[in-house]
Amino acid sequence: MEKWPARPDIAFIEARKPGVSPVMYSERLLDHFQNPRNVGELEPPAVTVEVSNPVCGDILRLSVRFDQDVAAEVRYKTRGCTASIAAGSALTEWMTGKTRAEMAALSRATVEGAVGGLSAESKHAAVLCVDGVKAVLGVAFS
Repeated sequence: MEKWPARPDIAFIEARKPGVSPVMYSERLLDHFQNPRNVGELEPPAVTVEVSNPVCGDILRLSVRFDQDVAAEVRYKTRGCTASIAAGSALTEWMTGKTRAEMAALSRATVEGAVGGLSAESKHAAVLCVDGVKAVLGVAFS
């Protein structure tokens, strides 16, 4: 097995299958995974959308209550991997209080930064979040 450098801000989860490398998660990502924020759904008139990644099967359901063009309240549900669950949690924190224009400018890099980085195998979680925000904006402001 490879030796990993000691870094206090990175946690390693050992792979359970032979020949598969361990996956690294930041402490921030693990905190959002173990203590997810804003889980659930909002009742109408909140906008609720569901997006999925057809390759890995992860699903994100995102509910947003707007006050004018500002996200006043955000909730999520995710069925997916550790990174997708954590990214959804971080996304809700990021979105709360953001304007329509700020949300439209959301990038994968912003989501990755919110969870302390994503490994190459987990970058799909950031894409799922960006897709969810685009879908919410499309429904809310179309």
